[in-house]
Amino acid sequence: MKMKDLEKDSVRRLKIDDSADSQRLDNFLMARLKGVPKSRIYKLVRGGEVRINGGRVDVGYRLKLGDEVRIPPVRVAVPVITPATHLPQGGLRLVPHILYRDDALIALNKPAGMAVHGGSGISRGVIEQMRLELPECRYMELVHRLDRETSGVLLIALKRRALVGLHAAMRDGKIEKRYLTLVAGRWPNPVQHVKLPLHKRVTDEGEKRVTVRDEGQAAHTIFRRLQQFDAFTLLEAELKTGRTHQIRVHTSHLGFPIAGDDKYGDFELNKQLIKQGLKRMFLHAAKLVFEHPISGERMQIEAPLPNDLAKFLDTLNHAQAV
Repeated sequence: MKMKDLEKDSVRRLKIDDSADSQRLDNFLMARLKGVPKSRIYKLVRGGEVRINGGRVDVGYRLKLGDEVRIPPVRVAVPVITPATHLPQGGLRLVPHILYRDDALIALNKPAGMAVHGGSGISRGVIEQMRLELPECRYMELVHRLDRETSGVLLIALKRRALVGLHAAMRDGKIEKRYLTLVAGRWPNPVQHVKLPLHKRVTDEGEKRVTVRDEGQAAHTIFRRLQQFDAFTLLEAELKTGRTHQIRVHTSHLGFPIAGDDKYGDFELNKQLIKQGLKRMFLHAAKLVFEHPISGERMQIEAPLPNDLAKFLDTLNHAQAV
C-alpha cells in the first residue's frame, strides 16, 4: 500500500483488511493520499473517481472487510519522508515489557521517561518503537496515553475494530483505571471523591498546563489511602474521567502535590527527594480492567510497581520503623 508521489500513473485497487475495517472512507483516503487537499479528495469521491466494489459511495461510507477501493492516479508534489526501518544497536527494547498480547491488542508496561508518541524534539516514542520491534503487525495504534514520566499499563490496538471498541468503552466509562501515587502530606480521608473541573491551555512554549477552573471540563477522581508515612501518603487513584494531568492537578490543588512532579509539584521538596533516591514523579498506572473488544472476556491487566518507586517506599518504611 505504499505510495510514491509523482510516480503513480495507474489506478490502485486496495482490499480492506482488519486495519481499516469500519473506518470512514474520507479518513482512509487522507491517510493514503498524503499531501492531497481534503477538498480534492472529496471531489474525487463525489465525481465517482473513487469507487467501492465498483460503485459510487458517499465520503462518510464505513469500509467493510473485503471491500475493494478504487483509487485513481493522483499526482502531488510532496517530499517523500522515509521513516526509520530498523532498530539501532543497543538501547531500550519494549517487547520484554509486554504484559499481555493477542491478535487484537497489546498491554505494555510502559517505562517512565518515554513519551508515547514521537514529536516535539522526540525522535521516537513508544508507538514508533513498537512498530519497529514488531514489523509483522500491520496495524498498531495507541488506545490511550500516559504522561512521559508516568509508568505502567498502556494499551495498543492491533486491529481497528479493537481500537474502536476500546474507545467506545472509554467514552462509556467501562474501563477501570487505577494508579498508584505518593503525595506530600498526610491525606486525611480513607476514601475521597474529588470532583474539580479542569481547564487545559497551551503555553507560549507549547507546554500543556491544566488548572482547576469553574468553566473547565468535569473531572472525577476517587482516592483511596493505602499507606500513611510521616510526611507522605501512598494513594490509589481511580479515574472516573480521563482529563489531561487529572491526578496531578487534583492532588496539587488540594495541597498534596505528587512527589517528584516537576510541573505541579513542590520544587524545593523535589530537590530533596532526588538526593534521597526519587529521581522522577511517583505516578504509576497500576491496573486496567475492561472487556476484551473482540471476545468480550473480562480482562484485568496489572503492572507491578517499578523498582525505583518500590525502593523509595522501602526507604520511607525503614525511616518510619526507626
